[in-house]
Amino acid sequence: MTPVTAPREQRDRVAALLELLTHVDENLQEPATYQLVSPSGEVIDLPESVFLLLERIIEVLASGDAITVVPVGKELTTQQAANILNVSRQYLVRLLNDGRIPFRKIGTHRRVRMEDLLAYKRQRDRDRIASLDDLSQLSQDFDGYDEIPNEG
Repeated sequence: MTPVTAPREQRDRVAALLELLTHVDENLQEPATYQLVSPSGEVIDLPESVFLLLERIIEVLASGDAITVVPVGKELTTQQAANILNVSRQYLVRLLNDGRIPFRKIGTHRRVRMEDLLAYKRQRDRDRIASLDDLSQLSQDFDGYDEIPNEG
């Protein structure tokens, strides 16, 4: 589960690939078919599901972000889950023990389902945004910031 990012020297080619994919003519008489060509020249048609996944990966890489592809039903170790949330393993274990994220035990080891972890992450992100909105509104309500004088 190592994140992958496009090296700086490849970003132009990734962006060009994304541009090519986003300008597929949607008015074609027949559905578009996509093919992959191996280094030896072997050609294989890509199923639409594979193409859509590749398109999303290219979109993320073109923006300069890193990406990790993980099966949704995958169970993660506590360290893997902590890495995804960018928290310490000890903090993650506290979240599990507090019932904030479902998990199951295999012997003495905890396992977290990817979809449960992502659901927690989405909720955490929504809560953070709401809190920032509240703080911003409080600051405006109480004239929290003085205007900076124009030095000119």
